[in-house]
Amino acid sequence: MRLDSGAPLVIFAPRDAEVMKGILPKLWKGGGPNVAGYFQHGWERQYAIVRLDQDIPGKYQVVYHEYVHTLLHANFQWLPTWLDEGLAEYYGNTHFEQSKMYIGAPSTRVHTVQGSTIIPIEELIDENPWRKFGKNDRQVDLYYSEAWALVHFLVFGSGMERGAKLSRFYGLLQKGEQQKKAFEEVFGNFKDVGDAFSKYTDQFAFPSYELPNPPHIQEKDYPARELSKAEAETEFGTYQLWSHDLEDARNSIEQALKDEPGLTGAHEALGFLYFTDGKDGEAESEFEKSYEGDHQRYLSLFYRTMLTGRPLSGTAAVQMKFRGAMYEVLKSNPQFAPAFVELAFANLRQGDLANALVMSRKAEALEPARAGYHLLSGRILLVMGRGEEAAKLASFVAERWRGPDHNEAAELWNDVPAEKRNSEATLAEEVPADTKIANGTIMSVTCPEKSSEVTLIIDNGSGTRTFRSKGVRMVGYSDTLWYGRDHFSVCHHLKGLRAMVKYKASQDKEIAGDWVGLELREDLPLLPKEKVDLPRDPKS
Repeated sequence: MRLDSGAPLVIFAPRDAEVMKGILPKLWKGGGPNVAGYFQHGWERQYAIVRLDQDIPGKYQVVYHEYVHTLLHANFQWLPTWLDEGLAEYYGNTHFEQSKMYIGAPSTRVHTVQGSTIIPIEELIDENPWRKFGKNDRQVDLYYSEAWALVHFLVFGSGMERGAKLSRFYGLLQKGEQQKKAFEEVFGNFKDVGDAFSKYTDQFAFPSYELPNPPHIQEKDYPARELSKAEAETEFGTYQLWSHDLEDARNSIEQALKDEPGLTGAHEALGFLYFTDGKDGEAESEFEKSYEGDHQRYLSLFYRTMLTGRPLSGTAAVQMKFRGAMYEVLKSNPQFAPAFVELAFANLRQGDLANALVMSRKAEALEPARAGYHLLSGRILLVMGRGEEAAKLASFVAERWRGPDHNEAAELWNDVPAEKRNSEATLAEEVPADTKIANGTIMSVTCPEKSSEVTLIIDNGSGTRTFRSKGVRMVGYSDTLWYGRDHFSVCHHLKGLRAMVKYKASQDKEIAGDWVGLELREDLPLLPKEKVDLPRDPKS
């Protein structure tokens, strides 16, 4: 398995609860739990927080659990929810002692399984717990518990070949095999497996692997240095920024720059704060300072380059400069998939479909769990006239992802000529009941201060329509959106994107309706009439 990703993992190790409260104050609001560990996912950064005074078996389970999700999503293009959560629970219970470790150690979740009417396996493997059980916390907890128990059984159960069958099963999933068919092909019919599973969960003791700790891990092998006060403030402020705790982040970063004005990390963080506020000129300036001070700050280079605008119709020299910046980003972080996405778009603007597909495929390989990267490859394949392959990718995503990802895949499927799909079926997009859909390009977004109201104006080619919303809204967007989920805001940077507005008709004559959902799509750039031949780029 690939153990690194495009999002570096930063680990904070506070010595006790008081120090941890300073890092994670929101978890202690209203009393809060006695938190021993915490993990936060991100597309550009990931964080783990581990208290050093809580070295007790099971205390760090949540950190291990979420870290395993990171590894799984970096290596597999899709896993069903039960297997994704079950593997995370299975490895999340790993116990470390002075000279050995226990992998697959029993979880306290076994008591939940033993004290409940279990979910039939055929139903368990086919369901998303949040969609099926909603706010029924007891049933969701049972789902997690049973997912752990099923993975444990598929590793240690009789006839399971110590996990070899489980490996064959998810190998079939990665090849596109239907889950239920693959399950019965590898493990047997659901009734027999279910009966054996019930007996397994009723036993008193559960096995685990006992392995020696690797002998080569030595503290002296890891370089270390003491951070300055300003560097520490920057690290905390950057974590607060990625946690969307903007007020505290701003205070930390401003203090860091006051203490050490030339600190490149603080300038990068300030750039992101300006970007979040929609102040792109100030953001670009801060990213410039950050990158010029430290050429290893690839995020600063990436955002500075993107804020200057993609060379939609620029000269060959402009396009070459853009591509060169993306290659410099990858020089510092070869795992950073968004740079490959941008190189795919750059090749499309030149009319170089073959290299566009190569770059898209690299992004897919680096982040296989992002549905939008598969669909980008599918779109390029469709333009290349390889409709059968495009339809296969669209079908794969549509059958396995829900919400905006499913809808984007359905759109691609329906764009493939029927004779290329090997099926006459059309795929329907998921639309909430009692809502309508309006398609168009976003012309403006207005978010008044001290108000939850958001006003959208879109152009559908024959005029503009206005939508307002004050309540709960569901927003989704293509994974290829360059600033991704870490910095997404409905109030900024949406102009020019194609949008599907889900709304309910309004009696107000000034607006078309109240929007309750928004899906944002990023279309391929228009191809030039002739292929643009750029000077040879040795970095490519």
